[in-house]
Amino acid sequence: MLVDFWFDPSCPYTWITSRWMVEVAAVRPVTVRWRIMSLSVLNEGRPDDPEGDPEGYLWGPVRVCAAVERQHGAAALDRFFTAYGGRVHERGEWADIGDVLADAGLPRDLASAAGSMEHDAAVRESHARGIDLVGRHVGTPIISADGPDGRRIAFFGPVISRVPRGERAGRLWDGTLLVAGEPSFHELKGRPAADPTYDH
Repeated sequence: MLVDFWFDPSCPYTWITSRWMVEVAAVRPVTVRWRIMSLSVLNEGRPDDPEGDPEGYLWGPVRVCAAVERQHGAAALDRFFTAYGGRVHERGEWADIGDVLADAGLPRDLASAAGSMEHDAAVRESHARGIDLVGRHVGTPIISADGPDGRRIAFFGPVISRVPRGERAGRLWDGTLLVAGEPSFHELKGRPAADPTYDH
């Protein structure tokens, strides 16, 4: 099963959901295709600033993601996202993007994309493909996959604060597909979000 996963690399809950998808791919016949979305694009034109980013810092990492994918392909985007999440989310570092690129085996000079608008059109295009599946009322991540009846479905989340491992990850995937595959399904919420917890 091909699964499209739209992510903004700076969201800690998206990072946890992405590591869950890696676990799912180990226990279910799933291949993940990483797609870029942007909280900065999502929140354009809003009177508030839900991400608390008046300086536009969140543009930088997604621009680098777009540059990596364009110049080095999907596997490189996966490596960069993994390196970025490991440093920024799991180790809590204000990482230099050049160091993250080096961790991923990529040229440091790609870091210059963070301050350039050269790749903004690609970010916006990828973002729009994800948002068009579910609507602007959601955030990151967005997942699209084949539902239980073979019909392509898309949904926001799940928002989780800890990565389920092994078969537990697989069961959550099965249940998520079952719920999201119901044509009349709209929303399911649990308790208020806990702080992200990373297993090392």
